[in-house]
Amino acid sequence: MLEGKTLIVTGVGTGLGSEIMRAAHRDGANLVLAARTEATLEAAAAEVAPNGDRVAIVPTDITDEAQCVALAKAAVDRFGGLDALAQVAAIDAHFDSLADFNAEDVRRVMDTNFTGSLQMARAVVAPMKAQGGGSIVLIGSQSSFMPQVSQLSYSSSKGALRTAMMFLAKELGPDRIRVNTVVPTWMWGPAVEGYVNGEAERRGVAVDEVIQEITANMCIPEIPKDDDVAEAVVFLASDRARMITGQHLMVNSGELMI
Repeated sequence: MLEGKTLIVTGVGTGLGSEIMRAAHRDGANLVLAARTEATLEAAAAEVAPNGDRVAIVPTDITDEAQCVALAKAAVDRFGGLDALAQVAAIDAHFDSLADFNAEDVRRVMDTNFTGSLQMARAVVAPMKAQGGGSIVLIGSQSSFMPQVSQLSYSSSKGALRTAMMFLAKELGPDRIRVNTVVPTWMWGPAVEGYVNGEAERRGVAVDEVIQEITANMCIPEIPKDDDVAEAVVFLASDRARMITGQHLMVNSGELMI
């Protein structure tokens, strides 16, 4: 689906970003991988393309707008253009409620998940315009629609980003730049697996019991995997979704229908 396309993936690490990397490389994309830690990027690139074919790495902190611009420029310099952005980088391990609300922590989450995402989106607009369009895929969270665990700041940041998506889609549509959001529920990957194992140990119950509780309201009684979400991102980044913009796509086993 992405043959000949150049895709930036931010937040490449042990979870969703790496799954998007694998799926996009499989489908023919040129990849520009971004994360804050160079060693992480080197390991990811070596896994998917040991010979360096169709892969570049650029250490990037999306809270620094200059680094976002440099990332977009690196994609153009290496591959001659930029077709799509998968904006995955986020702080997702911060747990809070109103009772333990801390303004500094909230600012840190918002600076990355909301402001950083907008900075990254703005950085890719010029190169996408230059070649007649492109696709920006943001990552949301079902927790911005319904409380799941105590992540007040994280969930609010993702809700704000979903609202921004609609404004971006309206603003950038005349330039043939599409903006969509993939909205996962629980994703079976390192983070959720760690949570499930921790809950099972804390409560003295079987892992399967915790999983059954999580999937109780899912039409398909299975926690979606990181790679299930990655497939939705690849689709929205591709020309097969050329008339889809301003939309959120739930990857949630039918847990919430909206």
